[in-house]
Amino acid sequence: MNELQYTHRQILVIFSGLSLGMLLAALDQTIVSTALPTIVGDLGGLNHLSWVVTSYLLASTVSTPLYGKLSDLYGRKRLFELAIVIFLAGSALCGLAQNMASLIAFRGIQGLGAGGLMTLAMTIVGDVVPPRERGRYQGIIGAVFAFASIVGPLLGGFFVDNLSWRWVFYVNLPLGALALAVTGAVLKLPHRRTEHRIDYLGAALLTAAASSGLLGITWGGSQYAWSSPVIVGLLGAAAVLLAVFVWVESRAEEPIVPLRLFENDVFRIGAVTTFILGFAMFGAIVYLPLFLQVVRGQTATNSGLVLVPMMLAVVLASIGGGRWISRTGRYRAFPAVGCALLTVGLFLLSTMDVHVSRFTTSAYMVVLGLGMGLAMQVLVLAVQNAVDYRDLGTATGLVSFTRSMGGSFGVAIGGAILSNRLAANLSGRHLDVNSLRSGPSRIAALPPEIHHVVVHAFARSLDSVFLWAVPVAAIACLISIFLREAPLRSGQEPAPAVPPVPATAGSAPGA
Repeated sequence: MNELQYTHRQILVIFSGLSLGMLLAALDQTIVSTALPTIVGDLGGLNHLSWVVTSYLLASTVSTPLYGKLSDLYGRKRLFELAIVIFLAGSALCGLAQNMASLIAFRGIQGLGAGGLMTLAMTIVGDVVPPRERGRYQGIIGAVFAFASIVGPLLGGFFVDNLSWRWVFYVNLPLGALALAVTGAVLKLPHRRTEHRIDYLGAALLTAAASSGLLGITWGGSQYAWSSPVIVGLLGAAAVLLAVFVWVESRAEEPIVPLRLFENDVFRIGAVTTFILGFAMFGAIVYLPLFLQVVRGQTATNSGLVLVPMMLAVVLASIGGGRWISRTGRYRAFPAVGCALLTVGLFLLSTMDVHVSRFTTSAYMVVLGLGMGLAMQVLVLAVQNAVDYRDLGTATGLVSFTRSMGGSFGVAIGGAILSNRLAANLSGRHLDVNSLRSGPSRIAALPPEIHHVVVHAFARSLDSVFLWAVPVAAIACLISIFLREAPLRSGQEPAPAVPPVPATAGSAPGA
């Protein structure tokens, strides 16, 4: 087989199609965050905030390994387009939701599409750009996130303050239609057909194990006692299902999670570090808009503006790191430095109180954003560089899976901590805690003497959410030190068939 080669112009054309798909996923993350407090206040209460995020993350989490594996077998383009369609269907349904249960379910559908958008986009980048040259094109990915980071929070705030929170979902529809049209026209990738079997049993076991574990952690200590039969049963089921999953994968002809990947130390360290980073990051930053709107009294639009510096820091760190790696070929230091900055940033957030200034809040979030930007994308690059080309889609999907899985658990635990600490901080005040979970607007309308008590209770409770993430991020920092620096490849290997099949006349390299 001949090595795949693309000119700079061809790569830019391919990136134009990918960028629209990535924009959908990136915009959804930023546009929804500023609207979340209002959404849950309108449909059912602040105690459900974590589930609006968790259902999306869980669905995207369990689907990413399947997208990665299927793309290695069927090719990337059709799956990428399918992911866009599923994401748009979920977005339309979310905009029509009339209660919290339906919104959570529809966010799950949206997450099933999102699981393929970023994973397949990053995999296709790995197809067409060698690791050593990837930093040159990091700016394109960075520009997409920069646009989403700036426009997303502002649009989310504008829709909430002037139209309706439903528009944070409806806005995806014209963008998605454009993404489908552009992708169909410009995303030309060679495709190879292979004999294959899909590991449906493995996918089902992985979904069941992740769901059971997440439900157990979410409900534990809030809806049920940790020692209750429900929680013990869910966590026990998660452990058993995970053990069965590993056993099934070790015997499957085409495992959804090839266990051989874990023999690669770069993949192993990268996946574990990414899981812990996702755990700490999502468990904290999801609650930043809540702090800004409830404690600081910001409107949805203003809270979006305050988040912009953090998002820009992510983009600048990602672009700068990518360019440095392309020049030097060295990447090992970036995850460790990024994790260290993330740890410091989370600690700084935990010190915020009701009197913190907007400048100080933005400065703390810049530190957090720099850490996120330096760590995450470099870990993806390191893993893609270290695995066989035939496993590129699977490995990229698994790294995305570990990040989303960590994020799902982080958001769930953060929500449990917030609920428990809020109840404790308001104990003896003769206040109905459930009535305070109805949204920022209703909290702002409380009588001054009650509002003062509630805001201080929220500030202390949210500080606890940020603080618990500090030691978790520190663990990621320690583990990232052991990341081995493998020489970055300057070319792409041919894509061997998966599984190997006899070569036939006219067969083409796969994507």
